[in-house]
Amino acid sequence: MAEEEPLENLEEYVDPADTEGDQAGTSGVQGSYAGVQACSFRDMLLKDDLFRAIGDAGFEHPSEVQQNAIPFAMVGTDMIVQAKSGMGKTAVFVIATLQQIEVDTEDLHVDTLVLCHTRELAYQISREFERFSKYLTDVSVGVVYGGVNISGQKKMFKEKCPAILVGTPGRVLHLINEKAFTLDKLKRFILDECDNLLERSLDVRRQVQQIFVKTPRDKQVMMYSATISPEARQLCRKMSTKAEEIFIDDKKLILHGLQQHFVRLDEQEKIRKLTDLLDVLDFNQVVIFVKNNKRAGALDRLLKKACFPSMVIHGSVSQKNRLERYKQFKEYKARILITTKIFGRGVDLERVNIVINFDMPTNSNEYFHRVGRAGRFGTKGLAITFLTGDEDTKVLEEVQSRFEVKVTTLPQKVDASSYMAN
Repeated sequence: MAEEEPLENLEEYVDPADTEGDQAGTSGVQGSYAGVQACSFRDMLLKDDLFRAIGDAGFEHPSEVQQNAIPFAMVGTDMIVQAKSGMGKTAVFVIATLQQIEVDTEDLHVDTLVLCHTRELAYQISREFERFSKYLTDVSVGVVYGGVNISGQKKMFKEKCPAILVGTPGRVLHLINEKAFTLDKLKRFILDECDNLLERSLDVRRQVQQIFVKTPRDKQVMMYSATISPEARQLCRKMSTKAEEIFIDDKKLILHGLQQHFVRLDEQEKIRKLTDLLDVLDFNQVVIFVKNNKRAGALDRLLKKACFPSMVIHGSVSQKNRLERYKQFKEYKARILITTKIFGRGVDLERVNIVINFDMPTNSNEYFHRVGRAGRFGTKGLAITFLTGDEDTKVLEEVQSRFEVKVTTLPQKVDASSYMAN
């Protein structure tokens, strides 16, 4: 195996393009994870064609957040929902929307708008709508985001305006300003990863607000995330009307079945430790998080040189390649993914059972979203974080105060049965 080198000395591996895009980007219910609920989807009295599609998808019993939220959401109640990663929040608004939607084939218009923060997440959500609407033949789904030619998206609205539109705020606002479509008859306005959309940057928040004011006053507003800060919650309340607030595990964030460990080491030791872990750990798929595009590209080149078949996705990868790689990884055609925080939220990769924070995230929310890529729906998983200084330690201390399961020192040997599904 080739000799590893520290990332700080890897200028020969760094592609200048990798540096671009790094800056782009109550009546509450509280509880804990329960694997099988007493309630079933049949008890919700869903449309026959929707219930049939849910069965085809292998869903038998709703998760806790689904059991608590869907009955409110499907009757048009405004919703503010927080539940940990992997518990099926997307299915809440997908099922609730499809239960309510009535398409007028003589007057096609955008009935439901879903906004999210990344192109991959927009694509994923659109696929979920398509999966659950497979027998609802009048329902059409469209997805729009930047990085691709806008003319094709304009053409979609001219030929057949989708009833459900999923997109990123910048591209949606651009298309509205170009008069490709209007939101005059919108019935549902949904924000996924709402805290990220409302708090990530002032520009993104302004885009969301500009879209929001173009919608009718009388509509259903639904907002979802795994982490909603008190500040974000106040913004959500201002955008909604008497919203039902459902906060699962609000007092303590818990990721059941997920082991969490850390390793203290110097920067120049990270590559060696990472390759050692990839050699000795059993895994289905592993996601490795780094702090910026430059380091993601460099690490990908290093792992390939060391004969590890890795794949990289970050903000400077072209839109076409990003989606192609996302599909390949989701379809289990690759097992090692290197990425930045753009992949840390919302993206559902059910075979991932190990997450490695090669670089410690900058805050506990980002940590929570990253490690939530493993152990989805309460299954087993393993998260390992590299710590290299005082700032990393401060973030770990913040994480420790929010998790009931302690983040402990990585043991010499980790029993594969403790993080691999049976």
